[in-house]
Amino acid sequence: MKNRCEKCNTVLAVEAEAFICSYECTFCPECFSKMLGKCMNCSGELVRRPRRKAQES
Repeated sequence: MKNRCEKCNTVLAVEAEAFICSYECTFCPECFSKMLGKCMNCSGELVRRPRRKAQES
C-alpha cells in the first residue's frame, strides 16, 4: 500500500487509516469523504483499511 494520498499527496502515517480500492489507489480520510466512496482514478469502490508496515519479500 502506498504511503501518500493520490489526490492531495498527504503522507499517511504507518498506523493511519487509509482508503484503498482494488487497484491499490490510496487516499486519506479527508479526500475519501469528498469522493463519496468511489476512486477518482479508476472508479473502484474504496474501502477503509488500516495501514501496515510494508512486508519484506
